[in-house]
Amino acid sequence: MKKIIYIVSLSFTILIQAQKREIPIDTIVLTNHNTIIKGENIKYQAQTGTQPVWDKDGNPIATLFYTFYYRTDVKNSSERPLIFSFNGGPGSGSVWMHIAYTGPKILKIDEEGYPIQPYGYKSNPNSILDVADIVFVNPVNTAYSRILEVNGKKADRNQFFGINEDIQYLAEWLNTFVSRKERWESPKYLIGESYGGTRVMGLSAALQERQWMYLNGVIMVSPADYKVIRIGGPVSSALNLPYYSAAAWFHKKLSPELQRKDLTDLLPEVEDFTINELIPALAKGGFINNTERQKIASKMSNYSGLKINSILRNNLDVPNNFFWKDLLRNEGKTIGRLDSRYLGIDRKEIGTRPDYSAELTSWLHSFTPAINHYIRKDLKFKTDIKYNMFGPVEPWNNDNDNTREDLRRAMAENPYLKVLFQSGYYDGATTYFNAKYTMWQIDPSGKMKNRFFFNGYRSGHMMYLRNEDLIKANEDLRNFILSTLTHGNPAKY
Repeated sequence: MKKIIYIVSLSFTILIQAQKREIPIDTIVLTNHNTIIKGENIKYQAQTGTQPVWDKDGNPIATLFYTFYYRTDVKNSSERPLIFSFNGGPGSGSVWMHIAYTGPKILKIDEEGYPIQPYGYKSNPNSILDVADIVFVNPVNTAYSRILEVNGKKADRNQFFGINEDIQYLAEWLNTFVSRKERWESPKYLIGESYGGTRVMGLSAALQERQWMYLNGVIMVSPADYKVIRIGGPVSSALNLPYYSAAAWFHKKLSPELQRKDLTDLLPEVEDFTINELIPALAKGGFINNTERQKIASKMSNYSGLKINSILRNNLDVPNNFFWKDLLRNEGKTIGRLDSRYLGIDRKEIGTRPDYSAELTSWLHSFTPAINHYIRKDLKFKTDIKYNMFGPVEPWNNDNDNTREDLRRAMAENPYLKVLFQSGYYDGATTYFNAKYTMWQIDPSGKMKNRFFFNGYRSGHMMYLRNEDLIKANEDLRNFILSTLTHGNPAKY
C-alpha cells in the first residue's frame, strides 16, 4: 500500500514539474453579452485572446493580449467606427480605460472614484459601444502580453521597449488585426491615455505611411508630452501653475476672493499670467531683478496656495513633488500626484516629496481584483500567467521622439483626421495646461487649429472615475466620433 501511494505521489510531482507557465501565442475566446447604454439594449460579442507579433522572417517573437468588443445587432459592420485603445506607462496594461471608462463594464466604486468592498464591477450605461466597436490592446509585458522564445532564446527586448520601437511593432500588429477581423472599410480611431498620448501621436503617422491605414480621429486622454516633461526649463516649470491653482482651489487654500470664483472662471486668469508673465520671468533665471522676483513670487503664492518664502526658496521654479508635499503640510496630509483630490499620510511632515502616491494605491485597490475576476468569470479567458498592471519595460528608449511632428504630418496628409484632448484639472502628473500647450504646438502654422478640440473635467488623470465626469467624458467621445464620420464627403482641402 505504501509503495502505491509513493508511486502516485511521485507521478503527481513529476506532472507538476513538467508543466510550464506560458501564454498561448495565438488564441481567442468568444462570449456573447447584452447591456443597456443610454436606454438602448445593446447586443455584443467579446473576443478575448492573443495575437502574435512577428519578425521580418515571419517568426512569432511576442504575443499581445487583447479584448475586442463588437456589436452584433447592426446590419453593416463596415460602417461601424473601430477604436483602438491604449493606456500608458510606458508599461501599463489597458485595464484602466477598459473597466472604468469606455468599455461595457466599469468598477464598483463610489461617486468620486474611491474603492468599495467587496470589489467588483457593474454595467456601464455610458459606454461608447453603442456607436463604436472597441479593441483594448496590451503592449508587450503588460497584462498577459509577453515576449516569446525564438530558437530556444527570448526574443531581443530592445525591439519593443522604446518610443519608436513600440510604435513600429504595434502598427504592424494593428494591420494584422484589421485584416483578420475584416474591418478595413470601417472608420478608425486611436485613443491613448498618459504615455498612450505619445504612442497614438506616433501611430497616426506609422499607420498612415507604412500600413496605408488612414484614421478619422486621434483621442488623447491626459496625454504625456515628453517634449515638455523630460526637457524641463522655464516653459515646463511654468505650465504647472494652473494645475496648482486648480488643486489649491479644490482644497480651499486660495484667498477668499479667488475661492469664490468658479474653477473654470479662475483658470483662464491663471493661464494668462502663466503665458504672459511667469514664463518670461523664469526665462531670466538668476538675473531677474529682486523687484520682479518678489512680484512674481507674490502672484504665484496667490494662485497656488503656497507661501511666498517657499516659492522664493525654490527660485520661482516649484517642482510638482514639492507642491504635493507642501500644500497641506500644516494639516499633516499630502495630496495625490495623478489626482490631487486624494490625500495621503507621510511618516514625517518635513521633506520635499510624498512617501507614496495616495491616488495610485487607491486605484490598485479597485482595479486589480476587478480585472482579474472579470477576465476569468465573464470573458472566460483563463491562464496562470500573472496579469501585469505594470510590466517590466525599462530601460525605455526615449531617443528621437518626433511624435508631435508625426501627428502634424498625418493631419496635413489626411483632411479627415481630427484630434480630441481630454484632461482632468486635478492631474498633477500630465497637467491639463501641458495638454493644451501640446495641442498648440503640434501645428505651428495654425492652419489646422479648427481640427483640434479640448475638454477639461473636475477630476484627475483618470477623470472617468468620478461619475459625473464619466458621463460627460463618454458623451464628449460619442459626439467627437459622430462628428468625424464623413458621410461620403471626399477627403480634400
